[in-house]
Amino acid sequence: MSDAAPDSNAQPYSVSELAFALKRTLEDRYGFVRLRGELSKVTHHGNGHVYLTLKDERAAIDGVVWKGSVRGLSIRPEQGLEVIVTGKITTFPAGSRYQIVIETMEAAGVGALLAQLERLKAKLAAEGLFEPARKRPLPAMPAVIGVVTSPTGAVIRDILHRIRDRWPCRVIVWPVVVQGEQAASQVSAAIRGFCDLPAHGDLPRPDIIIVARGGGSVEDLWAFNDEALVRAVAAADIPIISAVGHETDTTLIDFVSDRRAPTPTAAAEMATPVLAELRAGLSDLHARLHRGGGRVVEDRQGRVQSAGRSLARVPDLVEMAAQRFNLAAGRLSAGLQKNAAAHERDLVRITSRLSPGLLLRPQEVRRQRLDSLTARLAPAVMRQTERLAERLAAVEKLRQSLNPDRPLSRGFARVHRADGSLARQGAALEAGETVTLVFADAHRSAVVDGGGGEPEAPPIPRPKPRKAAPSPADPGKVQGDLF
Repeated sequence: MSDAAPDSNAQPYSVSELAFALKRTLEDRYGFVRLRGELSKVTHHGNGHVYLTLKDERAAIDGVVWKGSVRGLSIRPEQGLEVIVTGKITTFPAGSRYQIVIETMEAAGVGALLAQLERLKAKLAAEGLFEPARKRPLPAMPAVIGVVTSPTGAVIRDILHRIRDRWPCRVIVWPVVVQGEQAASQVSAAIRGFCDLPAHGDLPRPDIIIVARGGGSVEDLWAFNDEALVRAVAAADIPIISAVGHETDTTLIDFVSDRRAPTPTAAAEMATPVLAELRAGLSDLHARLHRGGGRVVEDRQGRVQSAGRSLARVPDLVEMAAQRFNLAAGRLSAGLQKNAAAHERDLVRITSRLSPGLLLRPQEVRRQRLDSLTARLAPAVMRQTERLAERLAAVEKLRQSLNPDRPLSRGFARVHRADGSLARQGAALEAGETVTLVFADAHRSAVVDGGGGEPEAPPIPRPKPRKAAPSPADPGKVQGDLF
């Protein structure tokens, strides 16, 4: 081997060159793949990325959903979920591993409702209702367009706005409900009603019919899978465009109608001719531009590709850095635990040197200072208390002197009128008025007499003369004199 090496003309690759060459080869060959499998090892990383593994009974492949694509997924990745994903195959050169970068994800299971739909679809297909030979061409320049949809909402506004901008024609709207139990029967009646219009009546007969509804779940769009509605569409003699739901939504009338539009706006574009002309003109200009500048573009493309083989692409650098960051973040948790354990050991070692005396000595010093302050503050507190007690006694004497009930104990009485007000002057009282006399121990009612004038001074009682006590020296005076 060593003797043959100098004679070889093959230039040796470096590890990085080989790794990136393999990466480019895989991405160029498998730039878009669609896989079906079961999810396992699903990890929702804190930075927003999702790492997972797709597997079946014999093989497995790692996958990653970048943060920008996670928000656009129709389902949330969960362990054990069977899904269908689309994306590109790439490699992680630092670990010599290949993986799929997932862009879309949808559930792969079929429920009972979808199974029922498939049985009805197979039945109608066996009857030939979905055959391409039954589909009629759309009129090139329709004069009247009939629209079967809800009169409220954004669908009818989008259709009218698009037709008004593209083609001047008359639009007749047949209002129906587009969801619920009555939706299928109303839409069927609207299609039959348009077909039954006379060709030259007061209400013109449409040249084309658009059946439109906005997007929704399978349950919301289930009315457009009704067998009677499908047969009404198949029996119509006016070309019908189905515009039910969004581009990814599919109902049975999409298969039986003459054309299927991904959106209501696209249905308006199909019914009017301007878009086809613009596309034809644009295609012609594109072909001329391609022929005129194709040679220059090919030359520049070859030179750029030749120079780009030795350069790493920016997405490759970002993706590798992101994966290195995630690997480092995974090791960070273990590092934090080791650091916490080391600090715990240091704390235990320091704690062993501590003793109760270290804590008791500061407490004893503070206790002595507290006792000293208490001894100094006690006299001042006593003096302040005595001054406050004297002020309180003075206030109590003042309160007693202002007490309105105190004069009642000295023989005075208050006079209140019938409404409870205090009678301050006798002249204010009327004859016969009832008053209340308030004494110290009771309340008494009284009636004012009819007398008036100045109040008379109460008579001064005269003292009764006292009999002289009989002298003990005159015993005859004790009994009295009969004469």
